[in-house]
Amino acid sequence: MKKDFLTLRDITRDDLEVILDLAAKLKRDRYTTTEKPLLGKSIGLIFAKSSTRTRVSFEVGVHELGGYPLYLDQSKMQMGRGETVPDTAHVLSRFLHGIVIRTFAHSDVEELARCASIPVINALTDEYHPCQLIADMLTIREHSGRCDSSVKLAFYGDGRSNMANSMILAARLTGMELVISSPEEEAPRADIIQGAPNVSWEPDPVKAAKDVDYFYTDVWVSMGFEEERARRMKIFTPYQVNEKLFAVAHKDAKFLHCLPAHRGEEVSAGIMDDPERSLVFDEAENRLHAHKALMSLLMK
Repeated sequence: MKKDFLTLRDITRDDLEVILDLAAKLKRDRYTTTEKPLLGKSIGLIFAKSSTRTRVSFEVGVHELGGYPLYLDQSKMQMGRGETVPDTAHVLSRFLHGIVIRTFAHSDVEELARCASIPVINALTDEYHPCQLIADMLTIREHSGRCDSSVKLAFYGDGRSNMANSMILAARLTGMELVISSPEEEAPRADIIQGAPNVSWEPDPVKAAKDVDYFYTDVWVSMGFEEERARRMKIFTPYQVNEKLFAVAHKDAKFLHCLPAHRGEEVSAGIMDDPERSLVFDEAENRLHAHKALMSLLMK
């Protein structure tokens, strides 16, 4: 693996299997293992966006791996007051053993990784959310026994979001069949979907649901897009994941969501809270194990 994990382009299929195997082992042995691959190491967690699952999973993960998690609010760092990203990267490389960053511009994360001499993990940008997809693929493998071309996944909502972009890269990596269902004005980016024959765009939400194994959606108004709320609520309303779509899918289809979820908007309450269909809390837990595996491999 490369020293940094910025998008799913940074790993191979073999790398993914190593990550998922280790994540499964760390999950299974969470309360019995004595291995501490980050013992004596300090990991900086730079956050420009509010967070629940990302912050908690990385802080707990660093602690359980034996390291010290240092939370850094970007708005209170000099980088948030005009210091350049390269200067920050050089300084933090003298203090820390690794950096996890959750911020807005993906270019900032790329520049941080380029200038840092320590590993950098992208915990979320406006363009990509690769750590979430590792947890998602771990969840799919747990419930289907595989994460390959035999699995069909449908994503509903913003086809240009960081989740959609990362899901397309995950499909390219694994061979999973992926259909993105969104209005035309929010169709997937051509530069990401191009050259992926197993990925398609279908504006008709019912057609997209045919033979689906896993439904996936995300909030319609992400952080940074609040001023577009009225427009987004209008155009995405037909793309709610609900009982009507599940009626077209495989009878054992499951529901995934990166959370937080807005019941009655992108997903019906009936689907979100269905104990047989919804895997969202298994998926959320798997953030911890996926992140521990990534840090173990990159920062040990």
